[in-house]
Amino acid sequence: QVQLVESGGGLVQAGGSLRLSCAASGRTFDNYAMGWFRQAPGKEREFVAATSWSGGSTDYADSVKGRFTISQDNGKNTVTLQMNSLKPEDTAVYYCAYGRSPLTFTYWGQGTQVTVSS
Repeated sequence: QVQLVESGGGLVQAGGSLRLSCAASGRTFDNYAMGWFRQAPGKEREFVAATSWSGGSTDYADSVKGRFTISQDNGKNTVTLQMNSLKPEDTAVYYCAYGRSPLTFTYWGQGTQVTVSS
C-alpha cells in the first residue's frame, strides 16, 4: 500500500498563489508518476497535472497551462503544485494521485480544499 499526505490548501483571493505538496510513503515504486486532480461541487473529478518520477515528462490540463507548475523532488516520492494567477473557477478539492504511470493512478490522497474568492 502507498499512503499519500497532502498539504497547502487554503483560501486565497483571485490572482493570488498557493502551493500544494504531496508526499508518498509505504510500498512506493521505483518508477512512478504523480499527479493532481480536482473536484468542484457538483462536478466530476478532473485532471489537473501530472509528472513522471524524473520530472522529465509533465502534462497539464488546458485550463491551468501557464498558471500551474508541477514538480517532483528528484525521485523522492514527493510532488508539488505551484498555482499562480488563481481564478474562482479553480475552487475545488484537490487530490494527489500516485501510480506506475499517468494512465494508471491507483492511490489517492484524502484531498485538500482550495478556495479562490473573487
